[in-house]
Amino acid sequence: MGSLLDLTRNFSLYTIPAAWVLAIIPHAYATQLYDSKSAHKFDLTQPRSLASKVAEDQTLDAATKNRVIRAEGAQQNGFENVGLFAAAVVAGNVAGVDNWWLNALSGGYLVSRAVYNVIYINNESMAVANARTGVFLSGVGMCMSLFVMAGNRLRNTPLSK
Repeated sequence: MGSLLDLTRNFSLYTIPAAWVLAIIPHAYATQLYDSKSAHKFDLTQPRSLASKVAEDQTLDAATKNRVIRAEGAQQNGFENVGLFAAAVVAGNVAGVDNWWLNALSGGYLVSRAVYNVIYINNESMAVANARTGVFLSGVGMCMSLFVMAGNRLRNTPLSK
C-alpha cells in the first residue's frame, strides 16, 4: 500500500481518464434525478435535449428543474476543461516535470473538479457561485502551472530537425 502513495512515481497520466469520469458524473446524476422526479424519462435517443425537456416539464418543481440544469452545466464545463487539463498533463510529462509536481497538480485538479461539481449542482446563492468560480480558477491555475513548468524545462532545448 505504501508504494501506491509514493508520489515520486508518476501517476499523472491516470488522472486524465479520471477527469473525464468527473466530467460525466453530473450528467449521470441529472438523468437519475430527472427519471426519479419526473413523469417522463430521459430520452437516450436525444441526450443533449435534457435541459430543454426539463425546462418544459410541468411535472417537475422549480428546485428540481434548477438542480438538473445546474448538473448539466457542471457536466458541460467539465468537458470544456478536460482538454486543457489533458494537454497540461501531457506537456508536463513530455518536458520531464518532476513526478511530485505532476502528481500533486493533476491530483489537485481532480479534487478541484469534484468540489466544483458539488458546488455547481447545489448552488443557490451568489456567495456560493463566487466560491464555485474560485474553485474553477484554482483548477485552471493548476493546469497553467503545469504549462509554465513544462515551458521552463523546455525553453532552452533546441528544436530537433
